[in-house]
Amino acid sequence: MELDPGTVAIVQLAWSRLLGLNDTALGDGGTDRLYRVDDDAGVLTFVTLFGREALRGPAWAVDAARGLSGPELRGHSTLLALSREHGGRGLGEAQLYFCDELPVIEGPEAVVSTDGSEVRDLEQLCPPDDVGEAGLGALGHTFVLLEEDTASSTPRAPLAGAGYEIWEGILAHLAVLTPPERRRQGHAQRIAAVAVEEAMAAGLVPQWRARTDNTASQRTARRAGFAFAGTQTSVALQRD
Repeated sequence: MELDPGTVAIVQLAWSRLLGLNDTALGDGGTDRLYRVDDDAGVLTFVTLFGREALRGPAWAVDAARGLSGPELRGHSTLLALSREHGGRGLGEAQLYFCDELPVIEGPEAVVSTDGSEVRDLEQLCPPDDVGEAGLGALGHTFVLLEEDTASSTPRAPLAGAGYEIWEGILAHLAVLTPPERRRQGHAQRIAAVAVEEAMAAGLVPQWRARTDNTASQRTARRAGFAFAGTQTSVALQRD
């Protein structure tokens, strides 16, 4: 799918602000790489978005990056090498997706809870690394997909969860979490659609970030109606 030009402009505005650039920087039609020198930055970040490149970080990182190509800077190992003497700690390489169409939710009406206790129950069913990456419990807007039918008096089991936090008052940055035994059954896509619908009803543009090595997350994003728009590679820096 392709994003509406108006959506593209909104995303460019949001990311221009996130990177500390002028509001129109990413959408000015230029082709040159953008730099934002921030000597107090705790994170070195390289972003590609709709064909434009931008890097934010201390002056030493910006100076070193000027001699490197976009594909090189997209590589996590490159940013780690640049920041090694500054205590660089890898945060990962990811793909960025966005959507501007309401999702189609097939099947019977989903049983969805917005109760925080359901999020905690869901997290207990998932590996700690997955819980930490999703950070679902820390989000202000969360939704948990529950079993549709249960013959017993026990509570419905959580099947998957999704949520979002608001970035720059514009983007709804999504997170999705599914227990290992519930994966590849369509639950993540279904609850993601609920979160997307709620975010769009609030006037936000949904954003999905998937690690480059997480093909399952990338697949779910596309099935949920998201379009690929760029990449983000980040390294945490040691603060003096």
